[in-house]
Amino acid sequence: MRLKLFALLTTMLFISACGSKSSESTEAQTETETSQWITLFNGENFEGWEMYGPEPFTEHWSIVDGAIACNAGIGEENVGFFRSIMTQQEFGNFELELEYKIAKGGNSGIFYHVVEKEDWGHDYMSGPEYQVLDDEFSRSETEPFKMVASNYAMHAPAETKKPNPFMQWNKVKIVYNNGLVEHWLNDEKVLEFIEGSEEWTARKDRSKWANVESYAASKKGRISLQNHGDEVYYRNIRIKEL
Repeated sequence: MRLKLFALLTTMLFISACGSKSSESTEAQTETETSQWITLFNGENFEGWEMYGPEPFTEHWSIVDGAIACNAGIGEENVGFFRSIMTQQEFGNFELELEYKIAKGGNSGIFYHVVEKEDWGHDYMSGPEYQVLDDEFSRSETEPFKMVASNYAMHAPAETKKPNPFMQWNKVKIVYNNGLVEHWLNDEKVLEFIEGSEEWTARKDRSKWANVESYAASKKGRISLQNHGDEVYYRNIRIKEL
């Protein structure tokens, strides 16, 4: 009887120890997965960001309620096209997540693999763009391959996309992995293409980028946010290197 009791207690202790180790292993794995994400915006200031170009931050950019604001408070007005802001850090393969909201009829964009050169002037000369737009009341774009979640002037997103109305938050995810690109909007994958493929090259040759050798030429660069002259906000910006 004593031997049976001893064996039972030993088994229970072993199971308990295994459970504890399993729990510790799961917690460690979760912690590792979380630590892979890099927070690009701290919600308080522009630490880690700078203007595209030599000038310091302009009055167009500010921090409002924990979000990066461009042209805060102007409503449906457009103040003209100005310089973007960009991360100080460069990224190659990545998964980028953020949220945005934009004014009625507004236009903006998220760029990646941005390279800064003085004679280029703007980020779009090098970086492909995830279009940010209020499709419903757009004042600037009408073609499908220039609407929200498109690879601007190259690929149109799926018609199933479900953007939220102006001045409501939308969730964006962009994945770039050795040329395979995914655009997500509000947890739905709405576009996938392969940068540099025959199909991609044919589109580029027919597009506004046909004679722009710098467009998508770099496989590593900054992340930038566009000032298209409209009111737009960005928050919860984070990235994972792949």
